[in-house]
Amino acid sequence: MSVLIPHRFRGPNTSGNGGYSAGSVAAASGRPLGPAEVTLRLPPPLDVELPVAADGDGVRVDSDAGTVALGRPAPLELEVPPPVSFAEAEQASRDCPWLVNHPYPQCFVCGTDRPDGLHIFPGPVAGRRVAAAPWVPDPTVGADDGTVLPAVVWASVDCPSLFGYGCFAEWPALMLLGRFTAQVYRLPQVGEPCVTMGWALGHEGRKYDTAAALHTADGELLAASRALWITLKPTTPLI
Repeated sequence: MSVLIPHRFRGPNTSGNGGYSAGSVAAASGRPLGPAEVTLRLPPPLDVELPVAADGDGVRVDSDAGTVALGRPAPLELEVPPPVSFAEAEQASRDCPWLVNHPYPQCFVCGTDRPDGLHIFPGPVAGRRVAAAPWVPDPTVGADDGTVLPAVVWASVDCPSLFGYGCFAEWPALMLLGRFTAQVYRLPQVGEPCVTMGWALGHEGRKYDTAAALHTADGELLAASRALWITLKPTTPLI
């Protein structure tokens, strides 16, 4: 068994989007919908077959450079706030702080220079401490049965969690995803109007604890996640 992250699903230019990569690792562990926890040890390389090996009750994904990721079954312990309406999400998205000068403009999820991306641009919701954006999945991220690919759903609740912190505080520094726990309750259909929402849980030093959720426009919870983001050291290259 192996994991392969196609170039389309990049975050930084040369490595996989964290949420999509984590979803791919979860699928390799037999839990494409979770609940599962994935720890990213190295930036996931693109267009490379990465061997998967059993590791305790989970899996280990390796590359020539070392262990890329560890995946294991784990419950998602999270209280999800009330959903944001589609109209509120549309309004919030207009104030997304990274619509200009995006540090990762090629990101599959939130990148501003990705005509083939998800175009999820979270902004602050008026009167609430959450960031939100609308999302209508297009056919290019759908499976043969019309549902959205599970790893793409994992990606949709990745970046919004970071905006849930950054929209309400000074961006501390560029950050990369270190650990990601997610559960998909139902796969959305291609063309189904959805709302992504992110919020902060707390931080300590270089570690930021955040969360995100995906709802339908009618408020049905489709997926949720909890993410641990790590700020980059000044000497860390922008990968």
